[in-house]
Amino acid sequence: FICQLRSNGVLSSLSTKTGTKRGKTVDCSAHAKPDFSPNIKQRMQQMEVADYVNEPPRPKQKDSGDANQTERRLCQVLLLSFGLLCVIQAILNVSLRLAYCHTTHDMIKDLEEDRLRTAQWEHFNGSFYYFSSITKTWHESRDDCLQKGAHLVIINSREEQNFTTKFGKRLWIGLTDSETEGTWKWVDGTPLNQSYWHSVEPNGGNDENCVEILSVDSENNWNDNNCLVLFNWICEMKVRP
Repeated sequence: FICQLRSNGVLSSLSTKTGTKRGKTVDCSAHAKPDFSPNIKQRMQQMEVADYVNEPPRPKQKDSGDANQTERRLCQVLLLSFGLLCVIQAILNVSLRLAYCHTTHDMIKDLEEDRLRTAQWEHFNGSFYYFSSITKTWHESRDDCLQKGAHLVIINSREEQNFTTKFGKRLWIGLTDSETEGTWKWVDGTPLNQSYWHSVEPNGGNDENCVEILSVDSENNWNDNNCLVLFNWICEMKVRP
């Protein structure tokens, strides 16, 4: 008890290690409180280390500049991807349209050629030719060809001239000077460049403004004649390229 009073500062006369009780010297060292300070410090250090080890990692703060740059790059990539998709879509649309048009064109061309062959048109060098079995005037012959979607034959080469001659008939062709005497033009308005006139032809003047093919075995067999005379005729229709 004396040692306790001493430790509490009640008895200041006692020494650090001894006390007096009824004339006896009391050893207070046995009652002194043990010094736990080293153990406490070590324990606290261990707890701090454990708390540090077990502490979850703190999230890193993103730099605002890097975030903005990343967003800009992402937007650029998205815009570029969208642009490429638009270009690819346009190419596909054009390709499909061209393929469809090409297929449709071929089908129409085949049907047209079949129809012409069935209607007794003859094919030669990229064109179909219709040789009439009846006779008409030059203007009536021209109108008949137009109704068929064709025109009176326009002869542009020696091969075509020989092709039309082999039938051995007098046939109207699409050549006239009815607009201006002596100025021969084809029915499509193009001027005459290469001619195959028979000898001394043309010689009809104002009375003979339309041209026929004579039924003679000669390459030069054109003759101008009166447009009201009745002859067979030749229609020509170009094949679509």
